[in-house]
Amino acid sequence: MTLVSEPASRRADTSAPLIGALVDRWSPRAFDPAAVIDPDVLRTVLEAARWAPSANNSQPWRFVVARRGTSAFTAAHDAMAGFNQVWADSAAALVINIAEIADADGNPHPWARYDLGQAVAHLTVQAQHEGLHTHQMGGFDAAKLHEVFALAPNLEIVSITTIGVVGDANALPEVLREREVAPRLRKPLEELVLLGE
Repeated sequence: MTLVSEPASRRADTSAPLIGALVDRWSPRAFDPAAVIDPDVLRTVLEAARWAPSANNSQPWRFVVARRGTSAFTAAHDAMAGFNQVWADSAAALVINIAEIADADGNPHPWARYDLGQAVAHLTVQAQHEGLHTHQMGGFDAAKLHEVFALAPNLEIVSITTIGVVGDANALPEVLREREVAPRLRKPLEELVLLGE
């Protein structure tokens, strides 16, 4: 796997010191279409998700992992919105992120989506640490994916994560290329903390 070094401008301009994986994390759309993720590295990324915190240790997250070139990857692609299909095919893998919103007896897991979000965040940071990048997607047909993968009724597809190696932004359509190289901006911390010293 060949890693592409990133332009310094993609690093987060933080107001406090953060660990490297957080400073360097960003969500590219340009992935190297030839890069392949070592199975052990992919397992490590998923292991990070496994160890995320959850309410009552219920671990209400499930994943469908689809590597580029497989029928699962094609099925995920076919369910994506067109604007995501344009770029996501270059990723080495797609991870369909699923919340177990109730147990087998129908008892609800009220924090399932929150816990899934934490698991995906852990996955994302570990992937960054491994020299990979991720991009979260919400533009897809969840009902279609639910049917294709024969998921139980208590499982809800929440998002899809692309994982891969950064590729050439020039390969993207112009509108996406502009977003790929635009400065990274965040609201100031003072706007996000509603009450505090």
